[in-house]
Amino acid sequence: MGEAINPLKAWLERDGGLLRLRLARPKANIVDAAMIGALQQALGAHLGSPALRAVLLDAEGPHFSFGASVDEHMPEQCAQMLKTLHTLVRQMLDSPVPILVAIRGQCLGGALEVAAAGNLLFVAPDARLGQPEIRLGVFAPAASCLLPPRVGQSRAEELLFSGRSIDGAEAFRIGLADVLADDPEVAALKWYDEHLAALSASSLRFAVRAARCDRVPAIKQKLETVEAMYLEELMASHDAVEGLRAFLEKRSANWENR
Repeated sequence: MGEAINPLKAWLERDGGLLRLRLARPKANIVDAAMIGALQQALGAHLGSPALRAVLLDAEGPHFSFGASVDEHMPEQCAQMLKTLHTLVRQMLDSPVPILVAIRGQCLGGALEVAAAGNLLFVAPDARLGQPEIRLGVFAPAASCLLPPRVGQSRAEELLFSGRSIDGAEAFRIGLADVLADDPEVAALKWYDEHLAALSASSLRFAVRAARCDRVPAIKQKLETVEAMYLEELMASHDAVEGLRAFLEKRSANWENR
């Protein structure tokens, strides 16, 4: 199946036109520093290929990913974790070719942020997508930037403020998912074969740039703002640290509203 970049599998198919990336540490497929680094490495190695027409990101096991590492969200590690994750998000936003994402099972927190940085989401009806960060006393910086353009401001706020998860069918109804399919990987491959495989890879890159030339700079500017808010303000608050510690210690948080 090609090169294995632990904890990610990466390989080319469709005559080098499609880069396959597969989160390969089931069942959680945690988006930690190692996973983020592997994704960055694989994208960096292949996005410059002139024959490449698309990327397909999926995952081994029953779940796409339970999200980011909560340990790495603690004050002593969160600055590095957040900056690394946001570097990956910016790398995906700047991708010269479409990034397709196939989602089954849970896709939560940082995993949904990574998925939302792609272009088209292929989602199983019973998948569960959500940004539960607020329930831990923090917020989702990248999702705060990525969800409003996808689903509209009010729907994005409802998901970000409540922290609730939605199934694939609801994700499709609100525009978070682009294609609803029992087998998202098969659906994504079919979409590539039907719509991208015969195109000029060079012209497709111009189409991607043209479609995103106003949206991507705005998202990246907002991401810089909310990253600073998270690190300099949120993580200086009592409740943010308390919520993360309570989660790790498997107890209820003692909110002091400060």
